[in-house]
Amino acid sequence: MAEAHQAVAFQFTVTPEGIDLQLSHQALTEIYLSGMRSWKKRIIRLKNSVITGVYPASPSSWLFVVIAILATMYTRSDPSMGLIAKIQEHLPVSQSMSTQCQAVVSAVLFSTMLWLLLIFTMRLCLKQLLSYHRWMFEQHGKMSNTTKVWVALVRIFSGRKPLLYSYQGSLPNLPVPTIKDTVKRYLESVRSVMDDAQYECMTKLATEFESSLGNRLQWYLKLKALWASNYVSDWWEEYVYLRGRGPIMVNSNYYGMDFLYVTPTPIQAARAGNSIHAFFLYRRKLNKEEIKPSRIPGTVIPLCAAQCERIFNTTRIPGEETDTVQHWQDSDYIVVYHRGRYFRLRVYQAGRLLSPREIEFQIQRILDDPIPACKGETKLGALTAGDRIPWAKARAKYFNSGVNKRSLDCIERAAFFVTLDDDEQGMMGDDPEASLDCYAKSLLHGKCYDRWFDKSFSVVYYKNGKNGINGEHSWADAPVLAHLWEYTLATDSFHLGYNAEGHCKGEVDSSLPRPQKLNWEIPPECEEQISRSLAVAQALADDVDFHVFPFRDFGKGKIKKCRVSPDGFIQTALQLAYYRERRTFCLTYEASMTRLFREGRTETVRSCTNESSAFVRALEGGEAADVCRRLFRTAAEKHQLLYRMAMTGAGIDRHLFCLYVVSKYLGVESPFLNKVLSEPWRLSTSQTPVQQVELFDMVNHPEYISCGGGFGPVADDGYGVSYCVLGDNLINFHISCKHSCPDTDARKFGAQIRKALHDLIQLLNPNQKDSNRTEESNPEVKKDL
Repeated sequence: MAEAHQAVAFQFTVTPEGIDLQLSHQALTEIYLSGMRSWKKRIIRLKNSVITGVYPASPSSWLFVVIAILATMYTRSDPSMGLIAKIQEHLPVSQSMSTQCQAVVSAVLFSTMLWLLLIFTMRLCLKQLLSYHRWMFEQHGKMSNTTKVWVALVRIFSGRKPLLYSYQGSLPNLPVPTIKDTVKRYLESVRSVMDDAQYECMTKLATEFESSLGNRLQWYLKLKALWASNYVSDWWEEYVYLRGRGPIMVNSNYYGMDFLYVTPTPIQAARAGNSIHAFFLYRRKLNKEEIKPSRIPGTVIPLCAAQCERIFNTTRIPGEETDTVQHWQDSDYIVVYHRGRYFRLRVYQAGRLLSPREIEFQIQRILDDPIPACKGETKLGALTAGDRIPWAKARAKYFNSGVNKRSLDCIERAAFFVTLDDDEQGMMGDDPEASLDCYAKSLLHGKCYDRWFDKSFSVVYYKNGKNGINGEHSWADAPVLAHLWEYTLATDSFHLGYNAEGHCKGEVDSSLPRPQKLNWEIPPECEEQISRSLAVAQALADDVDFHVFPFRDFGKGKIKKCRVSPDGFIQTALQLAYYRERRTFCLTYEASMTRLFREGRTETVRSCTNESSAFVRALEGGEAADVCRRLFRTAAEKHQLLYRMAMTGAGIDRHLFCLYVVSKYLGVESPFLNKVLSEPWRLSTSQTPVQQVELFDMVNHPEYISCGGGFGPVADDGYGVSYCVLGDNLINFHISCKHSCPDTDARKFGAQIRKALHDLIQLLNPNQKDSNRTEESNPEVKKDL
């Protein structure tokens, strides 16, 4: 109970001699340092707000403008064309101020207004420049003169040393496509997956919608686009994520894996110490806005950073009708789960961040702590894994007061959630790929009660030193969390490092207060609800079939030599693999980002096109190789066109989704929109990009390669496929489906993908063997990948 006493700043007792007041010097010091840290953060936020607010100018440029105006005044010139004199006439000043002083004040006011006008003009110019997207559709390696001029202007108006959020006010708003264009693109996208009768019926519905209800709904949508920063994002977050009443585990949350071939240390507590410290280093940079704004690779074009605001100190709160996302400004602790117990671990002591060695020391204390779990505590996390309505009711009934509320508040306000798992995971054993399958399932759902799926992200540390991350999807998309994960992995291994024994470097302050166990009073009725939620979650988890495999036979290096986009190549291979398994085509979802626009999130690329299906039929029908090659290139080019259109706001699905939402608000029914929004995505795909290539040395340390991440299947009878292109010779695939569907099998589909990749590279490069095929063995020793 020492920690509890230390948390009390003063105590008093009433005695016959009077009141005996006892002050705790240590507690008062902690309060003072905590307050100082809070005020420092406020000052930093204020400073950054000013810098971001005047970007692309700088605060110091105000002084330059003032001095320039005053200098011209002293040369008997009037750069204001009489405005300074007008300001001086209406200046409310006392009689004691001299005429010269009034003139100076008027000049400063005029200079300030001129400076603000220049900032507004520069920001408006930058916004217009960033609205230009024709460069994206130009042939690779050939830049038009217009684009060259545009690039030069963007560099000029972009300013110097931008902070993380500096470009937010200059990003253009997401445009609303026309009804005619969206309907036309939609009908084209479904032609390959519908027979003639289905397509004719859909064409009639689309034509009727375009000529009647569509225009009315479009008017409301345009009105929203004028008013809101982004006409899609708030509705997308609410209706796609927060209003879902089923489990978010598997259905919404996703995961990221550790390094594929190496484990920096086999000591669980040490791995946690380094990476937890790295997480807080990233948060410090985030709070100071020192993280460089993300850009489209190889360009000067910035991406929206709005999603970064809620990475830490964020939790999804269940509700009976809809959930909400709650974000707190700061949190100086994490919550750790181990063997059924929840611990509060402070990572700041006397105003400073604990060193990795000190965090390792505290984690080891939790691992060694013999204290038993409270009654009902062990499987409490299952409430976050089951259906949302029972969790919302249980939260309101059993966690709205007393010790349960205090402990739940502690979890929800934590910077993030940590699980110390007793299992060992990673690529190991006689069947490395099977072990990766188990690793993926562990990160996606675990035991269904040993993760807190509502937290913005949870980190899992395994007994053998492996780790991984599980992300909640509503607050941000995977690339945002992947950026944090890349930084953490690189900082852990290349900057912090370990000593010869595998422990974190540095010394330990043994006087650190022990991590505080959270207490609970779980009534039997709540335990029954926990059991019901666990049963729902366990059934869902058991039904998930996963297969993860690294494809090492070739990678983007060889694909690019064939003058094909790696993403277009892989997407076409997925179409070929699916057709070979099902002998049909299906609607295919590929996630694309719209972060070129303010508060942009994602758009759908409909990868199953008329061109890709024509190629697949030709290849499977035994057409000549030249014909197949021509059809393949046509399909790959069409895919790239669709991807670019999605990125630049000319997608299909977000527009139709928002029209559907407007129709529901107006209380009108649209057979066309109802049909569109009910179509299943039997093949849902996503590429996990490597965003910070400079953090990893693929040449000298090829073994330090992440395995990427994955997600659960979107349709009960379909597949979820995530892939990560690493270096020139490695592609990692994560395939998910459900055991309950007799038509799906993750391993068989993985084999089909392998075969499709080989067949495509052989088609494009028939005279060469896979010369850069790597060994199938686990490359623990450095070698060129």
